[in-house]
Amino acid sequence: MKIGNLVINDKASLAPMAGVADKAFRELCMDFGACYCVSEMVSSKGISYNSEKSAQLMELSEKEHPCAVQIFGNEPETMAAAAEFALRYKPEIIDINMGCPAPKISSNGSGAALMKDPVLCREIVKAVKGAVDIPVTVKIRKGFDDDNLNACEVALACESGGADAVTVHGRTKTQYYSGVCDLDVIKNVKSSLSIPVIGNGDVCDYESALRMYEYTRCDLVMVGRASLGNPWVFSDINAGFGFGQANKPTLEEKLDVMKLHIEKLCEYKGEYIGMRESRAHIPHYLKGFSGAAKFRNEACKVSTLSDMYALINKVKNS
Repeated sequence: MKIGNLVINDKASLAPMAGVADKAFRELCMDFGACYCVSEMVSSKGISYNSEKSAQLMELSEKEHPCAVQIFGNEPETMAAAAEFALRYKPEIIDINMGCPAPKISSNGSGAALMKDPVLCREIVKAVKGAVDIPVTVKIRKGFDDDNLNACEVALACESGGADAVTVHGRTKTQYYSGVCDLDVIKNVKSSLSIPVIGNGDVCDYESALRMYEYTRCDLVMVGRASLGNPWVFSDINAGFGFGQANKPTLEEKLDVMKLHIEKLCEYKGEYIGMRESRAHIPHYLKGFSGAAKFRNEACKVSTLSDMYALINKVKNS
């Protein structure tokens, strides 16, 4: 598929996930076959206030391209300035978040709350598009709630503002991640637009990816929660479509990859922060084997790399 002049190969991309899909995790997923990834969302106001933390979220490594920097906010001028600032980190794409369901984001009129105002959505896209010379994409949801199912209207507004592609998560803001992804809304958006559409929601293996492609006719699928502790999902999807080989990892392989992941996390963020953030990842790696529940509880208490190494030895010897 092409987004603007950018060609993206293979079949599955990594979704942006705040607090999870950081640089270390994005690198890992790209190594396992993700064809494209998106940064954690970055506050446009944070950038305007010279927030060091916001700027750090835009940092990209050489291993994670093609990659988009995702920004959020509800003021066209501030969003445009943040997009221009992001160019110093050399992303291939600027992605605009219009789908985050978190109350601290939507209560301020950003994220999924923007779907209540298609005109503002268009103005934000237009401003960002005018500020950068790389493709601009938008991520939306099915709607704000069941009384406001306007994904097509918002997507068309974004397209008219100059968006180069739209990603659709087939749930409403009020659903968060509950229920089932609505493939019909992705299908309807795809049939309404002339720009590429990326489908997001409930893609967890080759079969679900194939189903989304065939039913919605979307141009690319995006994998989110199913990648946690399971970067192999990308090689599995790619193999199903004839690219490379699938790999069903053994417990030892999972532990080895987990070790590399958490070490990289600590390298980038320091051991204190890295190990605390590792608590969101380690339980996912430990799923699916006898006694896993006990070890997942221990995973919530690790504070040092030595703690993790000791946990790995316990699991291997159990």
